[in-house]
Amino acid sequence: MAKTFPDRQRTLGSLLRLPYQALQDAVYGALAERGFDDIRAAHSTVFRHIDADGTRLTVLAERAGMTKQSMAYLVDALSQAGYLASAPDPHDGRARRVRLTRRGEQAMTALLELSADFERRLAGQLGATKMARLRALLEELAGVVDATADAAADGFSR
Repeated sequence: MAKTFPDRQRTLGSLLRLPYQALQDAVYGALAERGFDDIRAAHSTVFRHIDADGTRLTVLAERAGMTKQSMAYLVDALSQAGYLASAPDPHDGRARRVRLTRRGEQAMTALLELSADFERRLAGQLGATKMARLRALLEELAGVVDATADAAADGFSR
């Protein structure tokens, strides 16, 4: 029998992961109902990190914190399904940029709408004031994390 730790306080990771997992389950479940049944939660790393005018595969991988090979696997699957296309990079003819197709843009729109719907449902349960406070704190936390990551990339620590 596995030993549990009933008195252990939930970690910050757990408190962030549980709502995110619920959001992801709700969004990707409803996405299938909208006709995008070939998109999986794993594909979110592509949709989350792609720029409107396209992004190099290596940049997508870097942003997602994954290997180029793993990102290429996800990009290939989405390309074969018609959500992505690649073209020569206008700034470097040796490189290629991955961009959303019309179908990919439709999926992105649906993902954003479903995410907003989930947030509205949470606000209905928590109350608008608490939800606004939560969002403000998460925005502030994201700013702190971004600044810390930028400082670390520059060789500084905070």
